[in-house]
Amino acid sequence: MKHFLAIADLKPAELKRYLDTAKRLKAEWRKRGNRPILKNKTLGMVFQKPSLRTRVSFDMAMLHLGGHALYLSPNEIGLGQRESIADVSRVLSRYVDGIMARVFAHAHVVELADYSRVPVINGLSDREHPCQALADVFTIVEHRGKLKGQTVAFFGDGNNVARSLMFACALGGARFVCASPRGYALDEASVAAARTFAAKSGGAVTLTEDPQAAARDADVLYTDVWASMGQEEETARRAAIFPPYQVNAGLVALAKPDAIVMHCLPAHRGAEITDEVADGTHSVLFDQAENRMHAQKAILAILMDGKTLKR
Repeated sequence: MKHFLAIADLKPAELKRYLDTAKRLKAEWRKRGNRPILKNKTLGMVFQKPSLRTRVSFDMAMLHLGGHALYLSPNEIGLGQRESIADVSRVLSRYVDGIMARVFAHAHVVELADYSRVPVINGLSDREHPCQALADVFTIVEHRGKLKGQTVAFFGDGNNVARSLMFACALGGARFVCASPRGYALDEASVAAARTFAAKSGGAVTLTEDPQAAARDADVLYTDVWASMGQEEETARRAAIFPPYQVNAGLVALAKPDAIVMHCLPAHRGAEITDEVADGTHSVLFDQAENRMHAQKAILAILMDGKTLKR
């Protein structure tokens, strides 16, 4: 059975298949609406963390494809608390045709997949945010024409979003540069794995503490919040360390003239990104947010309807 747990699990051909399917489904939706390829199918959505984009984009993706999404709040499930994760998975996968889980610990979504009779999708974990990364590279391809050969510069914490984006860029032959303060860089094991992918694809992975060097001649500038959900106690300390990595007009001026600016949202305007940039001509923030829905349609179609690419 196929799951969608981490970008690091994919092969380049699989990444391309997801991107091609997202492109086709988005074009179909804009032209005449999507065909109901998931009619009578239900996605169970398990949330440990609240969300705007993840919940609504998956809900609408299932609706557009003719299916139904069932929201399960943290209080309703109590994943690993009211009952074991294994038992939750065994029960839920007898009711629904697919499971999407937005969790704190990556091990929880892996365990859900281990015991599930249906495909499991990682809607976010502390290690990876693969749905976001798929939407991100889909957006890059839409606005830059291709992923291969693009220089994608990420500014800030080496978090789950940065990690998934790094793997996607490495698989797709892009040059990924991550600028982080000392002590907040991506972990060595993930970087080593991504560099193995990049060596085969023609891409590259670079870490730096110099945000100006990362921005110079970049095709894409990407940032995220400095303190993620669950790191609230670190907010003040990070706010004192991260300001040099803010994506502002000065940083954008170092990139290519037609560079795009990205943020996975929600944004803390005035912190990791300025209003001037978020609402400026380089910004593709809201195209990127919309593409969560289309990228996730591709995931749902491929995992829950294996015939989708043959139609």
